[in-house]
Amino acid sequence: MSRPRIVLTRRWPAAVEQRLAERYEVVLNEDDHPLSPDELRDALMSADALLTTVSDRVDAGVLAVDAPRAKVLVNYGVGFNHIDVAAATARGIVVTNTPDVLTDCTADLALTLMLMIARRAGEGEREVRAGAWSGWRPTHLVGSRVSGKVLGLIGMGRIGRAVARRAQLGFGMQVLYYNRSPVPANELEGLDARACHSVEEVLAAADFVSLHCPGGVTNRHLMNRERLAHMQRHAFLINTARGDVVDEAALAWALANGIIAGAGLDVYEAEPRIHEGLLTLPNVVLLPHLGSATEETRVGMGLRAMQNLDAFFDGRVPPDRVA
Repeated sequence: MSRPRIVLTRRWPAAVEQRLAERYEVVLNEDDHPLSPDELRDALMSADALLTTVSDRVDAGVLAVDAPRAKVLVNYGVGFNHIDVAAATARGIVVTNTPDVLTDCTADLALTLMLMIARRAGEGEREVRAGAWSGWRPTHLVGSRVSGKVLGLIGMGRIGRAVARRAQLGFGMQVLYYNRSPVPANELEGLDARACHSVEEVLAAADFVSLHCPGGVTNRHLMNRERLAHMQRHAFLINTARGDVVDEAALAWALANGIIAGAGLDVYEAEPRIHEGLLTLPNVVLLPHLGSATEETRVGMGLRAMQNLDAFFDGRVPPDRVA
């Protein structure tokens, strides 16, 4: 009996690729390039399953193929706004994701960005590498402390709550949050976090604003000029959620004009492209989408994706089916 044929749009950790090859006929993207729309369409027509990542834009145009062979899109990642879920459903294609696995590492990175931008670590590291450091002096690269400050969270899902616990227990921060729906009391157990009635209420009170909401049409440019102007001038914006949540042109304006003190970003509107205005500013830390980039998490994401794939081909409902 022939094995299901699966296409990996990007290279996955070797341990996961090996596991997949034990059960499936695996087609690898050997040089790990971002697949074009035509290549994605070809994969939908030639494979039984397409294993996607955040770098793949699987929109309605890509999905508009005649009688696609692939009946499942197994996404390597928790976010799936790069997939047109409605179009996939209309084509009879199941979509899955990998929740839970990357919560801790993404929360760790949010704290990393907070510390880097507040303590001007990016500026200092660049100065040392450039051979421009002249030695210690009392006024050199003076930043802002993190301990005891007010953290405002936009989105209080798994990652938002993990950031809140680290901030509160590790740094004694006060936590405010806005979430579109009420957060069950059991999910807030052990946290002293105050719910706010609006995004603006959080922005006006927080020293650090960390974004943990989904991307997509609903939240596109949630942080625009108007909302950035609601933040305090000494405040910092952190984004480890999705790039389209922030209007990058508006952020560059706010940073250049002292509307806010700084920003730490791990995701961008048009990855891997970044708004030119951000690249020259000293008061922004720019990381290349590293939220889940630890060996433990990337392997765990792959194995979680494989659980969904196995369930689908075993005739069971995938545990992380989103559509």
